[in-house]
Amino acid sequence: MNLWSKFLLGLSAMLMLSACKTPKLPDFSLPVPVPAREFRAAWIATVDNIDWPSKRGLPVEQQKQELIALLDRAHELNMNAIIFQVRPSADALYDSPLEPWSEYLTGQQGKAPEPYYDPLAFAIEEAHKRGLELHAWFNPYRAWHPAAKGAPATDHITMMQPDWVRTYGAYKWMDPGHPEAAAFSKHVIMDVVTRYDVDGIHIDDYFYPYPITENGREVDFPDTHTFASYGAGRSKADWRRDNVNRFIESLYREIKKEKPWVKFGISPFGIWRPGFPEQIKGFDQYDKLYADAKLWLNKGWLDYFTPQLYWPIDKAEQSYPVLLRWWINENTRNRHIWPGNYTSKVIDPDVTKRWEPTELVNQVKMTQDQSGAGGNVHFSMKSLMASNSVLGERLYREVYRYKTLVPASPWLGEAPKEKPTLKIRKQKKQRWIQLGFEAQEKNTPSVAPAQWIIRTLYGNRWEMNLIPGEQKEYRLEALHGLQKPDWVVVSALSRTGVEGLQTAKRIKK
Repeated sequence: MNLWSKFLLGLSAMLMLSACKTPKLPDFSLPVPVPAREFRAAWIATVDNIDWPSKRGLPVEQQKQELIALLDRAHELNMNAIIFQVRPSADALYDSPLEPWSEYLTGQQGKAPEPYYDPLAFAIEEAHKRGLELHAWFNPYRAWHPAAKGAPATDHITMMQPDWVRTYGAYKWMDPGHPEAAAFSKHVIMDVVTRYDVDGIHIDDYFYPYPITENGREVDFPDTHTFASYGAGRSKADWRRDNVNRFIESLYREIKKEKPWVKFGISPFGIWRPGFPEQIKGFDQYDKLYADAKLWLNKGWLDYFTPQLYWPIDKAEQSYPVLLRWWINENTRNRHIWPGNYTSKVIDPDVTKRWEPTELVNQVKMTQDQSGAGGNVHFSMKSLMASNSVLGERLYREVYRYKTLVPASPWLGEAPKEKPTLKIRKQKKQRWIQLGFEAQEKNTPSVAPAQWIIRTLYGNRWEMNLIPGEQKEYRLEALHGLQKPDWVVVSALSRTGVEGLQTAKRIKK
């Protein structure tokens, strides 16, 4: 059985309708089950080789096998998306015409893999084989990380455009207030949107950098000259927030103009401001990172919102469920709310700070039970590998037992417009039926079949499977090798997850 045949295996148990009666053939009166939907994702971090590759400069084949192992594990745990870091520090884990190859990949910034391959293209292909969405994760402003061991390449931003770059502590940052720097970062992201078949674009919580202190005093980000040139008439704080706001709004609109079906997600710090809601205390991203995450959500400048709710359930001053409900109440444009979870706390090297797996399992359960939330994103994939902890197995047994589809994003595009055609070819000497199907008319890319849902009725029991949109045939096995199906229902899913019209056919005995 191939990976796609296994996709959604076991989901039928969730979809069986115990109250349904046997259909009165031939008018097909049994209700067709609706697939369960929940976003289940994990970040694969490449900065400092957190998740992948395990070391810099590994042989290409070992890099590929490590990445496949991560994707296989996500598939085994019934996850349906991966958020893959492709730009940690103005470098690239893909074949970029704009920035150098990452040191974290080959051991030397600017050095291509040998033998050549494109990790992002490879990750997309392998993820899609396993029924996983692939979201490309960018850091828009970080230009240099202290984990780097080598020198920057000659075509790195710190060498090519040093006037765009500011040194802040051990890091270097592209200045968000410099118009050319911001435009360049958008250009880098849009290059990936244009050239790669990604399902989403993702940015995390690094806008202006987290503050550093020296001699007990907070050090201001060194953008005085930029502010003098571009910040007239505003306070520095308002000007900085406006720089970030304009970047996010314009990036969202450019993505939709190029490929409307590509989702844009942001994962900000989990607290907007202390006191919102009243019991919440802690870091103020609005005032310190100049990130008005509430505004972005209120305006709908994103398709999914993943606040990093990296605190325990019972910690009142940063309560996971309290913050989740607050963000849901701010979701005035009905975007997806998929909170981020600090899953790696179960393998924290400091055992005094380590969380029990029960904490994360309960956070997922709370999310599933919370109206207005539609899934979770785990940081990071390493913590879910079988070799590291029991958490992955507990998530599978207790909350991820059955496959789900990614929640639909109907504001990004319509359903496939035409009913699929359905042809059935029976094999007399074998216990299977071959289906052939296709869209009746050519759809635009945003509504062309990305996947087919195959629902099969055996007496009063439904089975369901999902296969790629480019697949035109499907071999339908007899249930457990004994009972032949009575009906088959085929429908298409668009790139935005919206299901189209269904075509149903009775299978003659």
